[in-house]
Amino acid sequence: MIQLSFPTKKLKKYIKRVNVKLKDTNYNQHDLTVYGVTNTEGITITGNQTSEDLGNYIVLKENQLAYNPYRVNVGSIGLAPKGLLGLVSPAYIVFETTEELSAEFLYYYLKSSLGVNLIKWYGDRGGVRSALRYNDLCEIDIPDLNLNQQMSVLKKMKEVNAEIEEFNNEVHCQEQLISKLRQSILQEAVQGKLVPQDPNDEPASVLLERIKEEKERLIKEGKIKKEKPLPPISEDEIPYELPEGWEWVRLGEIGETHTGTTPSTKHPEYFNGEIPFIKPADITDKGINYNNESLTLLGVNKGRLIPKDSVMMVCIGGSIGKCYYTDRDCSCNQQINAITAYGNMHGKFLYYFLSSPYFYKQVLARATGSATPIINKNKWSNILFPLPPLSEQKRIVEKVDQLMDLCDE
Repeated sequence: MIQLSFPTKKLKKYIKRVNVKLKDTNYNQHDLTVYGVTNTEGITITGNQTSEDLGNYIVLKENQLAYNPYRVNVGSIGLAPKGLLGLVSPAYIVFETTEELSAEFLYYYLKSSLGVNLIKWYGDRGGVRSALRYNDLCEIDIPDLNLNQQMSVLKKMKEVNAEIEEFNNEVHCQEQLISKLRQSILQEAVQGKLVPQDPNDEPASVLLERIKEEKERLIKEGKIKKEKPLPPISEDEIPYELPEGWEWVRLGEIGETHTGTTPSTKHPEYFNGEIPFIKPADITDKGINYNNESLTLLGVNKGRLIPKDSVMMVCIGGSIGKCYYTDRDCSCNQQINAITAYGNMHGKFLYYFLSSPYFYKQVLARATGSATPIINKNKWSNILFPLPPLSEQKRIVEKVDQLMDLCDE
C-alpha cells in the first residue's frame, strides 16, 4: 500500500462511469469523430477505427475523462475539451466527476508522477500486462480538498506548468544555439580559421611525405596490404581555399581505412572476450561504450582490429556520420568505417575534422540509398580532407577542447 503524506479520500465517491453506446443514441456515426488517447496529447484523433459499424463505440462529451486500461500506466489519460462530442473505442473507460470534484484538477493529479504511480499500484495484478479497471480507478486516493481548494491548487499548478514550459522553451533555444556554435567551431577548424598559422611550422606537404614513407614501410613489413592508388584531386573538386602550409588530400591517403565485420555467431568461442566489439548504438557524441559486447583474440582474428587513436564512424542508416575516436584497441561491426591515421596524427584531431559540417555533407553527398543511406569504404576514403601542419593540428585540438568545454558549461 502506498502511504501518502497528506489527508486523502477515495475517488469512488466523486466519479461516475459513462458507458453510453452510439447505438443507444440518436447520433449519426458519420457526424462524429473517433478519438483516442495518448500520453503526450491526451484526447486526440488517432484514426484507429476498426469497424464499419461504430454502434458499440462509446460517446465522449466535454469535461469527461477517458483512458485505455492497458495504457493508462504510462499517463495515457485524456480530458475532453469544451465543445467536444465524439466517440472512443469500446475498449476505453469513460467517466465524469461529480460536482464536488473538478475534472481538470483530477486530470492534472492523475497525470502527475504521483498519480501515475498510484495507477500502477492499483492496476498491477502481478501478470504480464497490468490494467486499471474502473473498480481499480475507484480505489485511488486523492487529496481531501473541497472544490475551492482544488481550484486554488489547480490555478497554482497551471502557473507552475506555464513557467516550466517557458523555461523548457528557453533551454531548447539555448541548446540549439550551443549546437550551432559547436558546428561553427568545427567548421572554422577545417577551414584553418580557428587558430593563427605559424610560418615556422613544418608544412603539411612534408607530413604527407612522411605518411607515404610510413605506409610503404608497413606494406613491406606485411602489416598492411597495398591498395589501389586513390585518384588525383582535380581543381573542380576543391571546395574552398586553404591557408598557406595546408594540403588537400583524400581521407584514405592519411591513414589506413577499415570497414568492420562480425565474426560468425555459430562460433561462441569468438565472443565474450577481452576486446570490445562496437556497434553503432555504442558510439555517441560523448564517447564510446566499450562494455556491451566483446570478442576473444580468436574472434578478432576473424573480424577486424581497430587500434587505439583511430576514429570510427557509422556508415549506414539514420545515424550515418556519427563518430568518435578510440582510446583503446577494439573491434566493430560492418555498419562502421574506421580510419587509423599515420604520421603521429592524434585520433582526437581526426575526430574533430570528421565531426565537422563540411565532412558530414560530403558523407551524405556520396551515400547511396534514400530510405537507408550507406557509404562504403571506397567512397569514404575518397572524401577530400584538409590537412594542416602537424604543429597546427595540436593547436587546433587544444583550441577546440577549450571552446567545447565552454559550450558544456
